[in-house]
This record gives sequence, structure tokens and C-alpha cells, in this order.
Amino acid sequence: MPSDCITFQNSGYFSEIITDYLNQSEKVKPFYKHFPTLDNFRLQIKEKQNFNTENRKILTSALQKQYQGLRVSGITQQNIELLNQKNTFTITTGHQLNLFSGHLYFVYKIISVIKLCQQLKQQYPENHFVPIYWMATEDHDFEEINHFLLHEKKIVWNKPSGGAVGEFDTEGLTEVFKVLSTELGISTHAQYLKDLFEDSYLKHDNLADATRFLVNELFSEYGLVILDGNDKNLKKLFAPYIQQELQNQVSFTKVSETLRDFPYSVQVNPREINLFYLDKNLRERIIKENDTYIINNTNLKFSESELLDILHSQPEKFSPNVILRPLYQEVILPNLCYVGGGGELAYWLELKAFFEEVKVPFPVLLLRNSAVLVSEKQNRKREKLSLTFADLFEKQPKLVDRKAKAFSEIDIDFAELKSQLQKQFETLKAAVAKTDKSFTGAVNAQERKQIKGLENLEKRLLKAHKKYFAEQLKQIIALQNELFPNQSLQERQNNFAEYYSEYGKLFFDKLFDQLEPLAQNFNVVIF
Repeated sequence: MPSDCITFQNSGYFSEIITDYLNQSEKVKPFYKHFPTLDNFRLQIKEKQNFNTENRKILTSALQKQYQGLRVSGITQQNIELLNQKNTFTITTGHQLNLFSGHLYFVYKIISVIKLCQQLKQQYPENHFVPIYWMATEDHDFEEINHFLLHEKKIVWNKPSGGAVGEFDTEGLTEVFKVLSTELGISTHAQYLKDLFEDSYLKHDNLADATRFLVNELFSEYGLVILDGNDKNLKKLFAPYIQQELQNQVSFTKVSETLRDFPYSVQVNPREINLFYLDKNLRERIIKENDTYIINNTNLKFSESELLDILHSQPEKFSPNVILRPLYQEVILPNLCYVGGGGELAYWLELKAFFEEVKVPFPVLLLRNSAVLVSEKQNRKREKLSLTFADLFEKQPKLVDRKAKAFSEIDIDFAELKSQLQKQFETLKAAVAKTDKSFTGAVNAQERKQIKGLENLEKRLLKAHKKYFAEQLKQIIALQNELFPNQSLQERQNNFAEYYSEYGKLFFDKLFDQLEPLAQNFNVVIF
């Protein structure tokens, strides 16, 4: 990693709550239990060591069923079987079923959980650690997942939508495949990606199966286990908590209590009932009105006894929302840690009191890895322009101003001049105060006028220097725009295919080699 690599805290891309969490600030400590260090995982293992044996059997059985028909690597199969053992624990990340994985950070999430499992195995060899990717098959926001960017071209899957996205049929993806094929070109790596898309999306009937196939092909050799929570037998394990939610609204009460004294912007507000009713082409909120449970935007209504009868016979019809999904995960998995992005960790930090109320161990929260991917050509350009990677993280207007001043042979920062002027006026004000205080207003007005005059001169001089050094500044802007497209993070814009089509397996090898899940740094990976 380059020596001038930037920390998450100094990158400028994280909210106050996340930077405070990374700094282990006293302000945020009430909202989590164990900070992610290798030593602290010993405490988390102790908290989770009595995970229900019967739940392990049901989990393993569900996974074996979900993997039927897939080519499963030996290490993934071994990891599934290890989940039956009481000394096996999981590290989990979750993600939507974005088309062709969506943004780059999907890859970083999965690498984070795999690498962390490897490190924990070295630290605690008496235990086993299984990396889990939780497929968000029950989400219903199709507009968030139906596209990805490749070479700045937005590739979109257009189709009517409704219900849980995992059940969406893959009709219409042939047209997407044609566009993707054109964009990828004809290289060997590009052909692999075309075959991967075709095998994933054109040979499977629904989005859940397509995504499982895709992720398994990319990561099974590392032992990744893919889990679909939309499973009847797994939801049976969660049924007592669903019933508690329907009858007592515990999550609303406890999370609302937390948010009353929450010193940060609220990421997610709880509803009175944090459950959806799930059916074919339907995922709608459950709302309680007096003694009746209403399914929003439908004519469906149930008494409490009717709804509980459905829960006991068809638990798959109940779907947790963003407040309850974390609890569902921790109930059915022997999980130690959740790995997520800044927004995800922000809403997890609202949930600790709720977990304590329902007596489920609260997991370690780990901010996923992030990276800036740089080609050798781009790195040479950076060196030629005398830019550090920290420079490139700056907001563009500030970077341009600073570099224009740095190029100049004269000092066009008038801060020292303004300071000297203010000191002179302080002396003048002191003299006036001893003679005739009526002059104070005139002195203040003159001070403001002269300071403003200096500021205007500074701006004009800076503008002139920008014009004089326009070519160098143009090159800096171009490089920053390449590495931070749309003045945003690369990982939130680009798709992994853009890099895999050029570097092939080396792309993953480099990321696995350089990303360190506990380091809290923005990695710079040079290809």
C-alpha cells in the first residue's frame, strides 16, 4: 500500500457517526458492544458460543437445499458442513441482487468477509470461521438494482416489477446481454464475462437463482457461502420474534428510545410494525389498526389469531424490513460480525438496545474495505504531476486552488498579510479607545474595507494563476475525474467487469492480496 494512502477518517467520504465509530469516540460507544479488533473477537466468540445446535442443523439443511444444482467447491461444501459444529462461527455481509453485481463495493464487501475469516482462523485456530453472503432476495426496490455502469455507459434492465426481487423472472435480460457483449469487446477476459452473464441470467428462471450462480462462480474457490433468508424453515426459527413484533412492537419501542437521545443524524426510523407481508408479486407493510392487521395497498385484513395462524403454518409470508432483518440474521446464524458500508453501519448502531431487549448478542460491526484502482499509466501521470493520493481525495475546487498556488513562484496566499493588517488595526483601535471612542466605527469600517480589498486582490491573482497554469490544472482535473468519476468514489460508480475484462483473475488476486479488513484505510491498488 502506498505510504501516503489515506485513512477512512481523513478521506472526506464518511459521515460523523462513522468517523466517530472508527475513532472509538466516547460519543458513539453506547451504541455498540465490541469494536472490531482481533482480540475483541474472543469476547464475541464467548457471547455466541451457545448458539442453538438445532438451529445449526436447520441452517445447514437449508443451505444444502439452496445449493442443489450448483457446482459447489470443496471448500464451500466443507464450510456448509462445518456450520453443524459448535466451534464454527460466521462473518456476514449482505447486499441487494444488483444486476451483474452492481457497483464495485459489492466485491470489496465479499473480499472483506473472506479475508477476515482467514485472519480469525490464524488467531483462533481451535475454531472455524465461515464467510457468508446474505442475498437480499426480499427487497422490493427494483429501480435500485436493475442497472450497472460499464465504461460510463448505463446498462439497464427494463421490466415491470412488484413483490420480492428474488422472485423476479429473468425475462428481458437477453437484450441486456447484447448491450453488455458490445461494450465488453472480444478479449479472452471479456468472453469469460459474457459467458458468465449468459450462464447466470439467461439460464436461470429468477433473479435469486441467477445471483447465487454468479456469486458462486466468482467466489466459491474462497469458501464463500451464499444464503437466501427467504426460506420457510429458516423463518420458522424466527417465528417467535415475528410474533413478538406483531403483538408487542418491541423494535419500535426500543429503537425509538435509542433515537430520542441519538446524537447523530438518524439513518432509519422504525415503524410500529417492522414487517412486510410477502406473497406472489406482493411485498407490503403490515399495519395494525385497533385489533385488525391490514396489508397496505391491498384489501387483505386479518385478526390477530388469523395472522398468527398464518405465521405458524406459512412463516415464509412474513418479511423483515431494515430494522428487523439484522435480528433475523443474528437469530439464524452463529454470527460474530457484520461487514457493511457506512450507511449500513449507521442503522445497525441504532439497534443495540433492541438486541439487548430480545436477548440476542449484538455483533461486531466492521466497515467494509474500500479501494481506488489505479493503472500503471495513471500512476505515472500522478507522479509526473507531483500529486499524492491524498491530494486526489480532496474536493476538486479546493485541489485546483491549492495546486495553482503551489505552481506559483510567488506567494498568492494573503493570510499572513491579512493577519498583519488586523494587528495594525488592533493597535489603532487601542489608540482610538484612549483618545476619542467616536472614531471606533470609522476604524472598523476602514478595516473591513481593506481586508475585503486584500481578499479581492487574492481572488484575482488566483484566477490569473489558474489561467496561466491551465494546462497543468487541466491534467490534474482529468486524472482526478478518471479515479473519482463524477467527483464520487469509483466503487460507487463502476462495475467489476470494467477491470476484470482487462486484468482477468489478476484483478481478484491483487484485491485479495492488498485489502486488509481491519486496517481502516482506503487502499490504493495499482495494476
